[in-house]
Amino acid sequence: MRFLLSYGVAFLLLVGIGGWMASGYIVQGGQGPGNGETQVLDAVDLPGADKAKDLMTEFGLIESEEEANAAAADAQAEAEAEQAAADELQSVRTRTFTVEALPLEVTLRGNTKAKATVSIRAETTGILEKRHVEKGDVVEAGELLCTLDAGTREARLAQAEARYQQALADFETNKKLREKELAPTNTAAAFESSLKAAKAQLDEAKAELERTEIYAEAGGIVQDPMAQPGDMLSAGGTCVTLVQLNPLVFVGDVAESRIDAVRIGLPVTVKTVTGREVEGKVSYISPTANTATRAFPVEVELPNPNNDIRAGLTAEASAVLGSVPAHLVPQSVLTLDNDGTLGVRVVETGDKVAFYPVQIVRDSQSGIWVTGLPERVDIITVGQEYVVAGQQVVADNVSEETTS
Repeated sequence: MRFLLSYGVAFLLLVGIGGWMASGYIVQGGQGPGNGETQVLDAVDLPGADKAKDLMTEFGLIESEEEANAAAADAQAEAEAEQAAADELQSVRTRTFTVEALPLEVTLRGNTKAKATVSIRAETTGILEKRHVEKGDVVEAGELLCTLDAGTREARLAQAEARYQQALADFETNKKLREKELAPTNTAAAFESSLKAAKAQLDEAKAELERTEIYAEAGGIVQDPMAQPGDMLSAGGTCVTLVQLNPLVFVGDVAESRIDAVRIGLPVTVKTVTGREVEGKVSYISPTANTATRAFPVEVELPNPNNDIRAGLTAEASAVLGSVPAHLVPQSVLTLDNDGTLGVRVVETGDKVAFYPVQIVRDSQSGIWVTGLPERVDIITVGQEYVVAGQQVVADNVSEETTS
């Protein structure tokens, strides 16, 4: 009976202690599982501890030694797997890009306009007898456009012609008489003066009659305003209006940041909204900027021999200002470093990652033109977000040359 009592008391004590320290461990020497890590019950020297441990193991309150060793082995294997994963090199894919000469262009937006609009005017007063052209006709310089009623101009011309012939005859007669000394020498001046006056009247009568025919002073296309037959035109009145489309003029604005690169005679390619392209040259640069936009008006003279390009069309002009070495890369390779700097990650000698900041020069349908890279560079195209500068990687280069 006392035997049972003593064991019962010991059992109850150990159960109480075991409940507190059920699966606790004591770690000696700061080792990990299986390396100095000991269950508390193994470290405590109490009467009946071995039997209590056996009972608690049997009831599943604590792990058996085999189970503890198995758990320690699993933990060690997991730690080794994590270390192996950390030691394994990151794989990336690269592509080789080489520098190219990128043309630097300045783009102008504007519209086409006629070189000039010329009003062909009458030089004398008269009724418009006939207009020889219609609206839309293309005329050349020197072509007859309008004819005014001559009125009495032909009669005045005949009278002036008769007076001139009479003055000429009188002058010749006086000359012969003076040569024979039959007329005073001082009479020559009077006859010469009369002849000159008659000649001036004749010339004026001819010119007045010629003014009844109005010719084109320059080529162009006929448009309104136009006089109609029967209209009374005074001197300076408009007969027809001509629009000169050859050469044509493109008018656009250049931003103040680019105006120093534009010069007279700079070759320019103009493309209209209708799809026509024509080469021209800068013919005028405004000395002052637009107060609202701070841009400078620029004119480009364009050849238009067949008048194919009309005035007033929306157009875009581009001028090549030079070239700059740059790389054409896909937009997907651009990334940011920890400081937020835009650039690309590359693989250099020794399969180490490096970061190069870049500047975007131009975007295109084929990619992004950037500067700031070595002449030939292996850019990471896949995996650039999972590596950092200085990290060693396994690089798989998919191409030797970039294509534009």
